[in-house]
Amino acid sequence: MQRRHLLAATGAAAVLPALGLRAQGTTKATLRLKWLPQTQFAGFYLAKARGYYEAEGIDLTINPGGPNLLTENLVATGADTFGLSGGTDSVFAAREKNLPVVCVGVSHQQTPFFFVTRADGPIRSLQDFKGKTITTWFTGANYVLLGMLAKAGLRPGDFTMQPQQVSVTPFVDGQIDVVTATKYNEFYTLMTRMGRDKLRTFVAEDQGITFPRDTLIVSETTARQKPEMVKGFLRASIKGWREALRDQKAGVDAVMAVAPTLNRDHQEFMLVEAGKLMTAGAAAQQGLFWIDNGAIRSAHDFLREHEVIKTPVDLAAAYDGSFLNSIAVADRLA
Repeated sequence: MQRRHLLAATGAAAVLPALGLRAQGTTKATLRLKWLPQTQFAGFYLAKARGYYEAEGIDLTINPGGPNLLTENLVATGADTFGLSGGTDSVFAAREKNLPVVCVGVSHQQTPFFFVTRADGPIRSLQDFKGKTITTWFTGANYVLLGMLAKAGLRPGDFTMQPQQVSVTPFVDGQIDVVTATKYNEFYTLMTRMGRDKLRTFVAEDQGITFPRDTLIVSETTARQKPEMVKGFLRASIKGWREALRDQKAGVDAVMAVAPTLNRDHQEFMLVEAGKLMTAGAAAQQGLFWIDNGAIRSAHDFLREHEVIKTPVDLAAAYDGSFLNSIAVADRLA
């Protein structure tokens, strides 16, 4: 590993002049991820490894997330400059709590997770969640679940909802009835351990609603005082993601250089699935990190209708597409 890092550093140094990177005069910044290093974030790691943030004058440190860590809190308080937060749902929740965060880009254009039950079990509809024990992430996924169950006529007291930890073993062992699984991570593990035919899934799209997720956020202060840095961060991130999706080996390599104990087959699967989510819907024409205002409005109104969020959110203040729109569409396409 030491030799690998030395070669990587030597290679990076060799291309610095060609890329015109600025070794001096950079501004320190951090990106807080929503989870531990994995190819869900490959484009950011590849952009970092290839010096694209430095080329924009940003000395970026990528900080991992963790179980039920609220990225919105860290960005709102200034502990982190940029954040990849839970999703539109968690941005709504943050703004409802008067946290001064602004979404400047959306990674996943569709709801990336399922609520999973056993195919041969008693749960065949959302109404069957009544009396059951469910685990989910209290970083926005809980809001999606509450909205779906409210539409099905269930109230919070009708079921037990608990914070979900790292492992899906409690579900596999039958200790809980419903588990939350992203299409690219936990669901891969469940399919590997139990078989796809043993699983039944429920997703927001079943209810005619989409929750775009993995939202790029900054504080209102950063958006107001450092707009050029925000634009530079987006340019570098998009460049890294375009290359990670086109050269997936490079994307996986960039992540595994940081976390070498990851399972490569899983990481390759994850990057493919993440790419599908990032280029879905309007992003196919508008490019990476597109903010689909129609989908966001629908998600907001769905949660308001079912009283998951109690007060309307000022979406114009919470979502700012001007930074992304400063980049040509051709340069945003994957």
